[in-house]
This record gives sequence, structure tokens and C-alpha cells, in this order.
Amino acid sequence: MIYVLNKKDSCGDTLLRHINHLCALRYGLCFCGQSSLTGLAPLEAVLFDIDGTLCDSDPLHYYAFREMLLEIGFNGGVPISEEFFIDTVAGKHNDDIALVLFPGDLERGLKFVDDKEAMFRRLAAEQLKPLNGLDKVRKWIENHGLKRAAVTNAPRANAELMISILGLSDFFDAVIIGGECEHAKPHPDPYLKGLEALKASKDHTFVFEDSVSGIKAGVAAGMPVIGLATRNPENLLMEAKPAFLIKDYEDPKLWAALEELDKATSARSV
Repeated sequence: MIYVLNKKDSCGDTLLRHINHLCALRYGLCFCGQSSLTGLAPLEAVLFDIDGTLCDSDPLHYYAFREMLLEIGFNGGVPISEEFFIDTVAGKHNDDIALVLFPGDLERGLKFVDDKEAMFRRLAAEQLKPLNGLDKVRKWIENHGLKRAAVTNAPRANAELMISILGLSDFFDAVIIGGECEHAKPHPDPYLKGLEALKASKDHTFVFEDSVSGIKAGVAAGMPVIGLATRNPENLLMEAKPAFLIKDYEDPKLWAALEELDKATSARSV
């Protein structure tokens, strides 16, 4: 429940700010009298990460890493945990993963992650599914005539395969690969390059992301980020300062925010 206080009430402003803060902690959403996206009106573009954002692909990545590391006796032959995967792998660029897994032997590390990506693509071709509500948000974006780009740390072969499997090859105006930028996420470069490719303003664009590094990249690029709590712990995602968190694209918080954004756009056009 959200309480609306009369600003003339004694200490009303202070109490309202306190209640809003508690709501943000509890629900991952800021209630400030308006949606945290309304300042973007009129909206120009939407940027998407791919892994964990368009599809729940992390279980496939985890399986591939776990099995392949087990084969080479990594960690004394003990399978890596999901916690290790989240801390070490999820959302990170392959160069960084290679350095962590094989410190002092980058060449071996890069060969390993390349082989792992090939295994992932084989799994994805058979098992990849879109995140709940993806088609609904796709139609909303198309109906609003918005520009859109995919911005990912995944290798291009992975990105293009996933986009194709999900039926989004004709949806995106651009696909930005972190490894093809000067710096990958969590640096803002990939998202800044996405804005440049679309000729869109950061002041009228928001981002969908599921990882800490991705949220940090979007925020550093100057855009509000809607975080998807697909697999990563919500408390870690909130530390990266998303505008708010949603479970998937069916989440009522998302559609309430988009409705408020539409209202703000209509009000500005009057």
C-alpha cells in the first residue's frame, strides 16, 4: 500500500521520503508521485541486453561451464556452484572470465571460453526460450515506433544465434558487441555505441538488463535501467542502482511504468 500525505502535514515530507525509501527496498520500485521513466518522455529508443534479458540462457551457460571445467579437473574436480557462476561468469566479458579461470595462461583461457561458447550454441539451438512477456513488450515497442538495439557482452556468433532463435532478427536496428567496443560492460562504451548507432538521446532512452555489470554499464551511460531478476540475486542487482526491478516482461510494475510514460508523453504533446 502507498500512502499519500498532505505536504502541509507536520513532517509530512520527511515521512513520505521514508515511506518511499522503504517501498523501494521492498519492491525494487521508486514511488515518487510519478514513474521513474516519465522524465524520458517522449521516448525515442529501448536498448536490450541479450543473455538473461531476452531469454533465460544462464542455465545453459552454467551447464556448459560446469561440465567443461569438470572435464579438465578444475577446482579439484568439484563441480562449480551456481554462486561461483554468478560471481565469476554471469554478465562478464569472455576475456575477463578467461583471466579469472586461468590466471597466468590467457591463451589457454581464451581457447577454453571459445570451446565453451561452441557448446553453448549447440545447447541454445535446442533449448533456448524467450523470457515471459517478451512478445508483449516487443509489440509495445513496435506500436510506439521506437528505435531498438541489442547490446551484449556475448560473442557475435552467440548474439546473432539467440536473436535468430527468438525471431528478433528483423526487430533490432543494431546489435552492439562489447568485445567490438574499446571496453566491454561494465564500462558504458557498448551502450554509448548503441545510442550512437540509433542516433538516439540518452535522455529519451532506457535499458533492459539482468546482470550487475550490465546495469552498471547502462547507468554509467546516463540512462535508467530496468533490471530483470531472472537469475541474479535481487540485492546484488539493486546495488548497481537500476530504476527498478521486474521478474519478467509480464510484471505489473513494468506496465504501470510504461502507462505512466505514455501519459507523460501525451501531456507533453498537448
